[in-house]
Amino acid sequence: MPSHLLDRLQGRLDGFRGTLQADQPLAPIVWFRAGGPAEILALPTDAEDLAFLMRALPPDIPVTVIGLGSNLLVRDGGVPGVVVRLSARGFGQIAVDGQRLRVGAALADRRVAAHALEAGIGGFAFYHGIPGGIGGALRMNAGANGVETRERVVEIVAIDRAGGRRVLSNAEMGYAYRHSAAPADLIFVEAVYEGHPAERDAIRAEMEAVQAHRETAQPIKSRTGGSTFKNPPGGKAWQLIDAAGCRGLAIGDAQVSEMHCNFLINNGGAAGHDLETLGETVRLRVLEHSGIRLEWEIKRIGRFGASGIVEPFLGRD
Repeated sequence: MPSHLLDRLQGRLDGFRGTLQADQPLAPIVWFRAGGPAEILALPTDAEDLAFLMRALPPDIPVTVIGLGSNLLVRDGGVPGVVVRLSARGFGQIAVDGQRLRVGAALADRRVAAHALEAGIGGFAFYHGIPGGIGGALRMNAGANGVETRERVVEIVAIDRAGGRRVLSNAEMGYAYRHSAAPADLIFVEAVYEGHPAERDAIRAEMEAVQAHRETAQPIKSRTGGSTFKNPPGGKAWQLIDAAGCRGLAIGDAQVSEMHCNFLINNGGAAGHDLETLGETVRLRVLEHSGIRLEWEIKRIGRFGASGIVEPFLGRD
């Protein structure tokens, strides 16, 4: 991609303390290891630096936020505008106050579970099984093993597109299954969670059970984006995919996992186009077999590349 956007911004960003990288590959930092580059990748130093960046960016420049890249499919044409990635150094803090945890948005979910264990705070073992970061968990109401983020979060701090600081309550997030109604332009920077007193041995046993389930039921050693589709009301996505004959289905190096067929895998050379086409093929086959329209859980970002557009096989998403 051309670097004229970075040239355009130079005069506006003299006070920015983070780093800006033009035409920066994203494939190495997303779990699928596929997709195109960011026109500009911005790594702010802290929340104040992020707010400065948002105030400095002209409103016509799109901003996309990525976290640990575990539930993300980047299209091959790359992501236009500015891609913001929060660093663990600036946004990975955690502080314990009684049964509450104040957590930075760049901290891995598993680290939250570990800190809760150390502090004897129950209610967070489910995060041990989610391979993502807190920012994404807040945005999509991540959950596992029958527990969701909305059951633990008290309030969330965010920076808006104009650089303002916002504090949202749990109710203001508008949580539903794998969804929040928070404005799309908000960048979450930290959150306060609340758990309950629990014995460390009991917490540890729960975390070990979560880990054992992941190792035996999910392709955690593969290049995957985690759960691909949301479970429909009253059903399981993987069962519908399996019943439609899609277990092991492949397009190029993109494949439906043999171990857990709600996971797509990059076997080495799959492009974003291959993975998205496979996902849409699965949706079509499930619809034809069961009449159920699966919805993507994985977030897809960016522009389509030279391989062309992947049309939603089931109509408008």
